[in-house]
Parts: sequence; structure tokens; C-alpha cells
Amino acid sequence: MANHTVAETIHVPYLEEKGILSWILSTDHKRIGIMYLVSISTFFVLAGIAALLVRLELLSPGKTIVDAHTYNVLFTFHGSAMVFLFIVPGIAASFGNFLIPLMIGARDVAFPRLNLLSYWLYLLGTVIILFSLLKPADTGWTFYTPYSIQTGTDVILLTFGVFILGFSSILTGLNFIVTVHKLRAPGMTWHRLPLFIWSSYATAILQLLATPVLGITLLLLIAERVFGIGFFDPAKGGDPILFQNFFWFYSHPAVYIMIIPAMGVISEVIPVFARKPIFGYKAIAYSSLAIALISFLVWAHHMFVSGMSEVAATVFSFLTFLVAIPTAIKVFNWLATLYKGSIELRTPMLYALSFIFLFTIGGLTGVFLGTLAADVHLHDTYFVVAHMHYVMIGGTVMGFFAALHFWYPKMFGKMYNEAVAKVAWFLVFVGFNVTFFPQFILGMEGMPRRYADYPPQFHTLHEISTIGSWILGLGILIMALNLLRSLTNGEKAPDNPFNSLSLEWQIPSPPPHENFEKIPHVTDWTYGYGKKNNQEG
Repeated sequence: MANHTVAETIHVPYLEEKGILSWILSTDHKRIGIMYLVSISTFFVLAGIAALLVRLELLSPGKTIVDAHTYNVLFTFHGSAMVFLFIVPGIAASFGNFLIPLMIGARDVAFPRLNLLSYWLYLLGTVIILFSLLKPADTGWTFYTPYSIQTGTDVILLTFGVFILGFSSILTGLNFIVTVHKLRAPGMTWHRLPLFIWSSYATAILQLLATPVLGITLLLLIAERVFGIGFFDPAKGGDPILFQNFFWFYSHPAVYIMIIPAMGVISEVIPVFARKPIFGYKAIAYSSLAIALISFLVWAHHMFVSGMSEVAATVFSFLTFLVAIPTAIKVFNWLATLYKGSIELRTPMLYALSFIFLFTIGGLTGVFLGTLAADVHLHDTYFVVAHMHYVMIGGTVMGFFAALHFWYPKMFGKMYNEAVAKVAWFLVFVGFNVTFFPQFILGMEGMPRRYADYPPQFHTLHEISTIGSWILGLGILIMALNLLRSLTNGEKAPDNPFNSLSLEWQIPSPPPHENFEKIPHVTDWTYGYGKKNNQEG
């Protein structure tokens, strides 16, 4: 075990204090992390129910359960809730809040009250979005003009809710950056930082720099609808393509706000269950920053068919391929870490291995979409839907599930049923692939996305995809019931059930209010499994 000198704590666990006010007024980073976790999980379930209804409508050609307008409302809510209420804040806000101070040896984040304000802003944004459901938007989660200007649905309330969520994201990113810079324990050098901290740091940079662009874009859209100014209206000298440029300048970095924290989770889980030092620590750490930088330069690959010049399209295609390099560095280093490791297939490891497999498929199919000639055929087809879900669910959500099972004993002091958790993983993995792999074929055959109906020749693949969604939903339901049951009936968790060397595992489970009775002095590398006195790997 790494030599982290930590004094024995006598403080009570952070969960000890009861009452709703002890939660909603708490500035304890751990409680705020749990509140984020509960909130985002709730919206994950609601967005997932909307997705099941979308798939049920697509079970057969023609109307199945809802009309075309309701279908548009369902996939708009699914996309908006899943992206803005779950995936963007997901791992960063929940596990980031809970773990960053614990992992760097701090008592809390740099600005605890600002941290609580961030959560309140998140709640305010969600309430506004829920009120928008009284006259729900039907634009899709991208709010593309000119339709978003013309539709009679409540686009203003939905986009204003997302605007408020942006402030929560910015403040969280600022807090994490300052925390990592200023509150590291003695001896916790940059090259001893856990890789989850590196990924959270890179994500915070993206949150701080990219989110204001989305805020400005949504304000312009609201101004367009309220005052008819004409930013995006060609009849008034505006340009609807300008909205796409603004939106994707934020939203492609946002893809990495979603995925980089999950990559950090995988970098923590694999060494623990392979019992080997992480391979290429510095390469993985710096590749997170490289991804964050390059992600600002590739937004227009979403717009190859929008009429841009051949030179611009070629440049953005090249940059799209370039961003694959730091991503591939992570994947190859994870595989190298697994090589000849003493691998233990516990539930967190199963989700981590699923991440590598599914995210690699998502990344490789992104190459097709970054290739100009192929994208002309595949643009706005189900191939894009499949690619996006292999990245978002196969990547971010699998990383989220890995984190949930890995740190569950630390967060709640309880152990879940391992056998049930593995059954749930199997159903999730199989259900996901049965749902989304047929959509690659649908896309290549020309099935457009966002349509409520389709020709009969696509029926079989849509039917398989819908059946897969039921398997996926069943797996997630079993997982949720297992974890919820374990809160009350689970066995008491040991302080370090997985024998991790990371600092958060060297204190009691669940952690005490103050984290550490005495700030630890870090002398060894976090990933020195099987190595004695390994300083930086």
C-alpha cells in the first residue's frame, strides 16, 4: 500500500446528520456531490423513459402509440434532459464534488458556498425546464434555427433553463480549478495526482471557457423570438447557419465535458483490478489537456453539408482526425495496463472494460463522419444516432456506472450484491448493443434520424432496436434496485474493499465530515501497485 501518512480520524461520518435542511444548506462537498448524484440520476431515469417511448413508437411503421408532434416532444425532452441535466453535469459534478478534495488530501473545495450556489443554480435550471413541459418544445436538443424561432412551443423557457444550468457549470469548473491548484496536500505533486483529478481539471477548463458561448447563443435565440431582431433570420439579414456555428463551438467541447471525466474513472478502476501500475501515466494525464485544447477546433465537422468551402471542410476534417490521437493514447495505455495483469472481474471492472470496447466503436465510427465523402451520405442518418450513443452511453454512461459501483462503498459505507450487479451489467451490455448496433446499418441504408415514421424496409432493424431498449432498461432497473436496496440492507463496507492505493480509500467509509483529522503527507505514487517506493511512475 502506498505510504500516505493519515492520522486516525475520530469525526462522525458525513451522513450522520439528519434532516432535509442539513442537506440543502450544507456546504460539505460530499453532501453536495450526493445531491448532484440523486438529481442527475432522477433525470437520467426520466430521459430514459422518454427514450423507451420513442423506441416504442418506432417499433413498427405508422403511428404506434403517439402522433408525430408528440414524438418530436419526446425526443426533444430525451435529448435535452439527457445532455444538459445528466451527461454534462454527470460525473464531473457528482463524483467530482465528492472525490476531488478526498483524492488530493483537502478538507473541502476552495469555495464551499459557491459550490452550494452551483447546485442551487442547477436545481433552478431544472425547475424552469420542467415548467417548459407545460407547452413542451419540439425542436430537438440542438434548438436549430429557423424552426426554433418559428415554432409555437415554449422554446424560450427551455433554453432559459439551459442558460441557468450554464452558470452552474461555469462556477463548478472555476471551483475545481482553484481547488486543484491551491489545496493539494503536502507531497501531492502534479505527477502524483490521480488521473481522475487530471481529467476533472481538463473538464473544468472546458466548462469555464466553452459554456459562456452556449449562454450567449441561447440569449440571442431568446432575443430573436421575443424582439424579432434577426440574428438568424435571412429575411432580416441574419443567417441560420450562424446559430449552428455558435452552438457547435460549445457543443463539441461539451462532448468532452461529458467524456473526459469518464476516462478519468476508467484510469482509476483499471489499475486497481489489474493490480498493475497504470501504463503511461504522464501520457494519459497530458492527453486530457490535449483533448480539451483540440476540441475547440473541430466544431464544424457537424456542418460539412451546410455549404462551407472545400478548404474549410478539409481543414476541419483533418482536425477531427487529429483529436483521435490523444484519445487513442488513453485506450492503448489502458490496454497496456491490462496486459499480463492479475485481472479481477468485479462489477466496476466489467463496466470499465465495456467502456473501452464500446467507446472504441464510437470513436472509430466517428472517423466515417469526419471523412468528407462518407459524411455526405451518413449525415443526419441513424448512423449518427448510433455513433453518438456509442460515445455517450457506451462511453460516458458506462464510465458513470463504473464510478457508481467503484465508489459506492466509500460514499455510503455499504456493499451492494455483487452477483446481482453482474447480472445487471450483462443485461445493460447486451441491451445496449442490441439497441444501437442495428442503427449503424439503418444509417448506411439511408434511414434519416428524427423521423417519427419510416418505410417498411426498415421495420426489422427498428424492431430489433426497440427490443434491445427493453433489455437495456431492464438491466438499469435491476442495477438501481440493487443499489437502493443496499443502502438499507447491504453489508457494512470495509474502509478499502478493493485494496486501492488512492488517498480517498485510506480513510473510513463513509468519510467523516472533515475528511482528514490531519492533512495527509503524500510520499508515494498513487498507482504503485507491485512497485516499492515508486515516486512518480
